[in-house]
Amino acid sequence: MKDASPLVPSRPTVKKLQVAAAGCQACDLWKTGTQTVFGEGTQASTVMFIGEQPGDREDLAGRPFVGPAGALLDRALVEAGIDRTKVYVTNVVKHFKWEPRGKRRIHKKPNAAEINACRPWLEAEIQVIKPRAIVCLGSTAAQAVSGPKFRVSTQRATFVKSPLAPLVTATVHPSSILRAPTDEARHVEYAKLVDDLRRIKRAIDEVGT
Repeated sequence: MKDASPLVPSRPTVKKLQVAAAGCQACDLWKTGTQTVFGEGTQASTVMFIGEQPGDREDLAGRPFVGPAGALLDRALVEAGIDRTKVYVTNVVKHFKWEPRGKRRIHKKPNAAEINACRPWLEAEIQVIKPRAIVCLGSTAAQAVSGPKFRVSTQRATFVKSPLAPLVTATVHPSSILRAPTDEARHVEYAKLVDDLRRIKRAIDEVGT
């Protein structure tokens, strides 16, 4: 199986996709991941956030964005005025890719083959949700959705034309803020994330009017 497309239901819903993806073996990451971590949210969600892959906490819980980065994103959404109940969260890759470091499992970046194997799931999620806005978190997600030339460092919170949604953009992944070297740096980067989300919310509101 080169990608997950044979597993995608012909008339998908979020629930059907979650069930079908649970047994996905389209790439080898299922061998080391605890379980598939599929997207989460209602089909009426207006905004879709796409990260790179689940982390250690998500892999164990089987749910996306439930670790420290997810908590930071939730807090930033509140500050930006984005209704968390209308947000769908998912990842480009649905299994946790990691390497051992002592007793810890350390995140390892997925490769192109793994991203491509998982792409049918993401495409099906977008088809079902039909979001008003897609917000990629981090460069891996941004380049998977908008192409390899997209640079979060220079294009964050700016919108690109895409057939996937009326608004498509990107910002940093919350995990990058947690990795900042000092409290002051984390504070500065968090404020930038909230500013990005506020700009995105204004654009979403304009599209909705």
